[in-house]
Amino acid sequence: MANDHHRRRPQSRLRPVRWRPTPVTLRTRRRVGAGVRLVVALMLAGGTYAAFAPSVRADETPRFSGAAAEGEALFDLGCVTCHGNNAQGVQGRGPSLVGVGAASVEFQVGTGRMPLARQEAQAMRKPQLYTDEQVRQLAAYIQELGGGPVVPDSVGGAIPDADLVRGGELFRINCSQCHAFGGGGGALSSGKYAPSLYPATDRIIYAAMLSGPQNMPVFGDSALTPEQKADVIAYIQQVVQDDRDPGGFNLGRYGPSTEGLTVFLVGIVALVIASLWIAGKS
Repeated sequence: MANDHHRRRPQSRLRPVRWRPTPVTLRTRRRVGAGVRLVVALMLAGGTYAAFAPSVRADETPRFSGAAAEGEALFDLGCVTCHGNNAQGVQGRGPSLVGVGAASVEFQVGTGRMPLARQEAQAMRKPQLYTDEQVRQLAAYIQELGGGPVVPDSVGGAIPDADLVRGGELFRINCSQCHAFGGGGGALSSGKYAPSLYPATDRIIYAAMLSGPQNMPVFGDSALTPEQKADVIAYIQQVVQDDRDPGGFNLGRYGPSTEGLTVFLVGIVALVIASLWIAGKS
């Protein structure tokens, strides 16, 4: 009986244990899956763009023209210390040159005023440091960098159709107050002065009219037309500069002040001598 009971005793069955991932493992799986999907999406997007987008080539167009590129090299070598990168100026050293135009460069650099020797009330004329070609290159660089007034290429040499009478009238109205009737220049306030016109060329005079350097006003085309500017330049060249002394000794060509002072001193001395001579005779 015991053996039969033992045979009828149910045997224990082993149930398989299922593995269940932990919450940390689930989060890791989700992150890895999201990363894989993101990489695949980026690869698909990049491949699609590379397949259908137009070919892109590097812009090989130079930033400046040939003359302006040469001017940029000259600027970076001799002007960037005071006027900064891209001529934007350096506080306490030099102003921005963006927008001053080629005319200002022709005047300042073409007369040796720039580079500036030292800080003064006014930049003085000095021997020209750059050649005429280099001045044109610097002017082209500043012009292409920010625009501004430009001296026309037609300015240069004799002006055959100029009206000297009208040029003289315009000179006496607009220029003689500072530069004197004879073009010798004169003193201004605060240590400044109007320079002499004798070493000035036609392009320098035209550039000064357009840019208005230092205390000089700007004579744009609305103030003086190009024809009127040509008349003034012709008057300065043919009358003021060439015929320097129409009345004899010029006494510095500073206008009536020197002549009046000379007449006064000579007259006083002559009167004193005459008085002494008369007193001695009597």
